[in-house]
Parts: sequence; structure tokens; C-alpha cells
Amino acid sequence: MSDAVRTIDLNCDMGEIPLLVADGTQEAILAHVTSVNVACGAHAGDDPTIEATIRAALAHGRSIGAHPGYPDRGHFGRRLLSLTPEEVARTVADQVEHVAAIVARCGGRLVHVKPHGALYNAAARDLALAEAIAAGVARVRPDLILVGLAGSPCLGAYARAGFAVAAEAFADRRYESDGTLRSRTFPDALLTDSDEAAAQAVGIARDGAVTAAGGALVPIDAATLCLHGDTPGAARIAAAVAARLRAAGVVLAAPCRPA
Repeated sequence: MSDAVRTIDLNCDMGEIPLLVADGTQEAILAHVTSVNVACGAHAGDDPTIEATIRAALAHGRSIGAHPGYPDRGHFGRRLLSLTPEEVARTVADQVEHVAAIVARCGGRLVHVKPHGALYNAAARDLALAEAIAAGVARVRPDLILVGLAGSPCLGAYARAGFAVAAEAFADRRYESDGTLRSRTFPDALLTDSDEAAAQAVGIARDGAVTAAGGALVPIDAATLCLHGDTPGAARIAAAVAARLRAAGVVLAAPCRPA
């Protein structure tokens, strides 16, 4: 990486679990992140939770995105479904439109779209699926930013569809040596230690690399860093990550579409 000042977005997946609104977890996280990805009701979330999340994010001045997933609440959108490209495009369009309408009702404007869970991971390696996601988002608004896994082919598919893209890395997930995320079937897939997550965030944002499972150093170029709102200790992790990034000279700022 160059010696130039590094700027990165710090995002969090939210609006999925009502308890995290009620117990103050989401409010605590919002003090540290710069953008939020709001569940759309298909994999998780309900309208009161979605609206409460959006209103809190707007009160904190955070950028808001939609977080559409496979319509599979029983498995939290983390199971691959066999849907046709048209079915994927349709459910993505419906979910993004739903959240965009709530954001507008709350006085804000949707900025980005980040697929969730199995849909996100599959699109990172399946161009047809990525194209279907882009087609669905385009039915709602073609000026949104599409978020995808850093280094994966989906970013090219989104760009070819005319979208601004944001390459994403993860502060609280372990990586494999090929730059993909370690499956949640492994017990060490999540980084729940705040110091470990903060160190990984700095390595990605400042140094452009992540230490994968097994010890390999993997280069990574990301414009946004993700934290999961449902990770145990998420508020503590968010605080540590934000503080460590700023201490390392990294500026935190939400993404914006190029003029």
C-alpha cells in the first residue's frame, strides 16, 4: 500500500434481530460504523425492526443500504437455494424496493445494496447469479452502489451492469488462503476477540493484506469493511475496530457513488 491517507467504510449488517434493537446493541454499534446494511425481511427482520434500524442509522448520520438474501428465514439466508436467475432478480428487486420505501418514509435515501449470506457468497463465484442480482437491483434504482467480496468476479459483473461497486472485506470473519471467507461450519470462522478483529481490520485497511487460516498472507484491496451485528460482543468489537483503525491513521467514511 502507498503512504497516502487511507479511507475506508466500516459497515454493519443490521435490522435482523429485534432483541438487538431492544437491548441497545444496535445503538451502541452505530456510534462506531459509517454505514449499515439493513435486512429486508426475507432472510430475517420485520418491518418494525427494519424501520427502527433505519431511523436510528439516520439519527447517527449513517449511510444506509439494503441487505437482500435468499427468502429462507428458517436458515437465516445461509443455505443455498436453487432459484432461477429470474427468481433471484425478482426477490432482490422486491426486497430492495421494500427497504428503499421505508428509508424514504423515514426521510432518507438508500445508497447501496449488499447481498446477504449464501446469496452473497454464491454470487462471489457464480457470474450468472451476480448478473441476476444486478438485474434485480436495476429494476429499482440503477444508481445504487453494489457491494461484493473483494477480489471476486462478482464485482466485474456488477460494474458491467453499470453499477458503482464497493469491494468488501471482513473484520470479524476468518479467511481461506484463496481469499474466500472460511465457512461458518468451522468453529473458528468468526473472530469474536475484539483485539483480533481490530488487528485484522488494520491489516486490511492500512496494509492491504489478511492472514488466512493456516497462516498464509493474502493480499486484499477493499473499500469497505464489514462487521456483523449478530456476532457475540458486536458492540465491543465495533468500538475496538474503529478505534484501532483511526489510531493507525485510517479515515472512516461511508462510500459514495462517483459523480
